[in-house]
Amino acid sequence: MRLIKILLITLFFNTFAYADKNMKIGTKGKESEVSRTIKVVMYDNYYEPSSFQIKSGETIKFEVENAGMLVHEFNIANKMMHMKHQPEMMKMVENEILLVDSIDKEKMKKMAKMDKAMAHSHSNSVLLEPKQKGEIIWKFDNAVNIEVACNVPGHYQVGMIAKVDIN
Repeated sequence: MRLIKILLITLFFNTFAYADKNMKIGTKGKESEVSRTIKVVMYDNYYEPSSFQIKSGETIKFEVENAGMLVHEFNIANKMMHMKHQPEMMKMVENEILLVDSIDKEKMKKMAKMDKAMAHSHSNSVLLEPKQKGEIIWKFDNAVNIEVACNVPGHYQVGMIAKVDIN
Protein backbone atom coordinates (compact mmCIF):
# COMPACT_ATOMS: atom_id res chain seq x y z
CA MET A 1 0.00 0.00 0.00
CA ARG A 2 2.84 2.37 0.86
CA LEU A 3 4.46 1.68 -2.53
CA ILE A 4 1.21 2.57 -4.32
CA LYS A 5 0.99 5.88 -2.41
CA ILE A 6 4.59 6.73 -3.35
CA LEU A 7 3.92 5.90 -7.00
CA LEU A 8 0.76 8.01 -7.05
CA ILE A 9 2.51 10.98 -5.40
CA THR A 10 5.44 10.70 -7.83
CA LEU A 11 3.08 10.50 -10.81
CA PHE A 12 1.08 13.47 -9.50
CA PHE A 13 4.14 15.74 -9.14
CA ASN A 14 5.72 14.63 -12.43
CA THR A 15 2.49 15.32 -14.30
CA PHE A 16 2.29 18.86 -12.93
CA ALA A 17 5.97 19.52 -13.59
CA TYR A 18 5.59 18.37 -17.20
CA ALA A 19 2.39 20.33 -17.80
CA ASP A 20 3.88 23.46 -16.24
CA LYS A 21 6.97 23.27 -18.46
CA ASN A 22 4.80 22.97 -21.58
CA MET A 23 2.74 26.03 -20.69
CA LYS A 24 5.70 28.38 -20.26
CA ILE A 25 5.39 30.74 -23.17
CA GLY A 26 6.19 34.08 -21.52
CA THR A 27 3.90 37.01 -20.75
CA LYS A 28 2.47 40.11 -22.32
CA GLY A 29 5.25 42.70 -22.34
CA LYS A 30 5.28 46.39 -21.51
CA GLU A 31 6.28 49.05 -24.03
CA SER A 32 8.72 50.54 -21.49
CA GLU A 33 10.60 47.21 -21.26
CA VAL A 34 11.05 46.57 -25.01
CA SER A 35 14.70 45.76 -25.72
CA ARG A 36 14.30 45.50 -29.49
CA THR A 37 11.81 45.47 -32.32
CA ILE A 38 11.50 42.71 -34.90
CA LYS A 39 9.65 43.39 -38.13
CA VAL A 40 7.76 40.35 -39.39
CA VAL A 41 6.11 39.97 -42.78
CA MET A 42 3.48 37.29 -43.25
CA TYR A 43 3.22 35.99 -46.80
CA ASP A 44 0.82 33.31 -47.92
CA ASN A 45 1.93 30.38 -45.76
CA TYR A 46 5.32 31.60 -44.49
CA TYR A 47 6.89 34.23 -42.25
CA GLU A 48 9.87 36.41 -42.91
CA PRO A 49 12.04 35.98 -40.95
CA SER A 50 11.41 32.25 -40.64
CA SER A 51 13.13 32.00 -37.24
CA PHE A 52 13.81 34.21 -34.23
CA GLN A 53 16.79 34.31 -31.86
CA ILE A 54 15.56 35.47 -28.45
CA LYS A 55 17.42 35.90 -25.16
CA SER A 56 15.67 34.48 -22.12
CA GLY A 57 13.92 37.33 -20.30
CA GLU A 58 13.99 39.63 -23.33
CA THR A 59 10.98 41.79 -24.19
CA ILE A 60 10.38 42.06 -27.94
CA LYS A 61 8.03 44.23 -29.94
CA PHE A 62 6.91 42.33 -33.04
CA GLU A 63 5.69 44.65 -35.79
CA VAL A 64 3.67 42.32 -38.01
CA GLU A 65 2.48 43.00 -41.55
CA ASN A 66 0.27 40.73 -43.64
CA ALA A 67 1.67 41.03 -47.18
CA GLY A 68 -0.26 37.97 -48.36
CA MET A 69 -3.62 37.70 -50.08
CA LEU A 70 -5.15 35.61 -47.27
CA VAL A 71 -6.01 36.24 -43.61
CA HIS A 72 -3.07 35.18 -41.39
CA GLU A 73 -2.28 34.91 -37.71
CA PHE A 74 0.95 35.55 -35.81
CA ASN A 75 0.57 33.45 -32.67
CA ILE A 76 3.26 32.88 -30.02
CA ALA A 77 2.66 29.54 -28.29
CA ASN A 78 3.87 25.98 -27.97
CA LYS A 79 2.70 23.18 -30.24
CA MET A 80 0.12 21.91 -27.75
CA MET A 81 -1.43 25.37 -27.46
CA HIS A 82 -1.56 25.74 -31.25
CA MET A 83 -3.37 22.40 -31.48
CA LYS A 84 -5.92 23.57 -28.88
CA HIS A 85 -6.43 26.90 -30.70
CA GLN A 86 -7.02 25.43 -34.16
CA PRO A 87 -10.57 24.16 -33.44
CA GLU A 88 -11.46 27.69 -32.27
CA MET A 89 -10.18 29.06 -35.57
CA MET A 90 -12.16 26.41 -37.47
CA LYS A 91 -15.26 27.45 -35.53
CA MET A 92 -14.65 31.03 -36.73
CA VAL A 93 -14.59 29.75 -40.31
CA GLU A 94 -17.74 27.66 -39.81
CA ASN A 95 -19.55 30.72 -38.41
CA GLU A 96 -18.34 32.83 -41.37
CA ILE A 97 -16.37 35.18 -39.13
CA LEU A 98 -13.04 34.21 -40.61
CA LEU A 99 -13.16 34.34 -44.39
CA VAL A 100 -10.36 33.62 -46.87
CA ASP A 101 -9.36 37.26 -47.30
CA SER A 102 -11.31 39.12 -44.61
CA ILE A 103 -12.67 39.03 -41.06
CA ASP A 104 -16.32 39.84 -40.37
CA LYS A 105 -15.68 41.98 -37.29
CA GLU A 106 -19.36 42.71 -36.66
CA LYS A 107 -20.20 39.01 -36.59
CA MET A 108 -17.11 38.43 -34.42
CA LYS A 109 -18.40 40.92 -31.83
CA LYS A 110 -21.84 39.27 -31.76
CA MET A 111 -20.44 35.75 -31.48
CA ALA A 112 -17.96 36.82 -28.79
CA LYS A 113 -20.88 37.65 -26.49
CA MET A 114 -21.85 33.97 -26.58
CA ASP A 115 -18.36 32.47 -26.86
CA LYS A 116 -15.30 34.49 -25.77
CA ALA A 117 -13.01 32.41 -28.00
CA MET A 118 -14.70 34.01 -31.01
CA ALA A 119 -13.34 37.46 -30.02
CA HIS A 120 -9.78 36.39 -30.86
CA SER A 121 -8.39 38.90 -28.38
CA HIS A 122 -5.29 37.13 -27.10
CA SER A 123 -2.19 39.04 -25.98
CA ASN A 124 0.05 36.43 -27.68
CA SER A 125 -1.67 36.64 -31.06
CA VAL A 126 -2.63 39.01 -33.85
CA LEU A 127 -5.05 38.09 -36.66
CA LEU A 128 -4.69 40.26 -39.77
CA GLU A 129 -6.47 40.71 -43.05
CA PRO A 130 -4.34 41.25 -46.17
CA LYS A 131 -2.39 44.54 -46.12
CA GLN A 132 -3.07 45.07 -42.39
CA LYS A 133 -0.43 45.67 -39.72
CA GLY A 134 -0.43 44.85 -36.04
CA GLU A 135 1.94 44.41 -33.14
CA ILE A 136 2.61 42.24 -30.13
CA ILE A 137 4.88 43.06 -27.21
CA TRP A 138 6.01 39.83 -25.61
CA LYS A 139 8.30 39.09 -22.67
CA PHE A 140 10.07 35.75 -22.97
CA ASP A 141 10.58 35.47 -19.20
CA ASN A 142 9.81 31.78 -18.78
CA ALA A 143 9.44 30.65 -22.37
CA VAL A 144 10.40 27.16 -23.57
CA ASN A 145 9.43 25.13 -26.65
CA ILE A 146 7.93 28.15 -28.41
CA GLU A 147 6.99 28.51 -32.04
CA VAL A 148 5.19 31.22 -33.96
CA ALA A 149 2.42 29.86 -36.14
CA CYS A 150 -0.67 30.68 -38.14
CA ASN A 151 -3.68 28.71 -36.97
CA VAL A 152 -6.02 29.71 -39.78
CA PRO A 153 -7.34 26.29 -40.91
CA GLY A 154 -4.75 24.51 -43.06
CA HIS A 155 -1.96 27.06 -42.64
CA TYR A 156 -0.18 25.32 -39.75
CA GLN A 157 -0.46 22.02 -41.59
CA VAL A 158 1.31 23.40 -44.69
CA GLY A 159 4.13 24.76 -42.54
CA MET A 160 3.30 28.35 -41.66
CA ILE A 161 5.48 28.06 -38.57
CA ALA A 162 8.53 30.07 -37.49
CA LYS A 163 11.09 28.62 -35.11
CA VAL A 164 11.91 30.46 -31.90
CA ASP A 165 15.31 29.79 -30.34
CA ILE A 166 15.62 31.00 -26.76
CA ASN A 167 19.10 31.16 -25.21
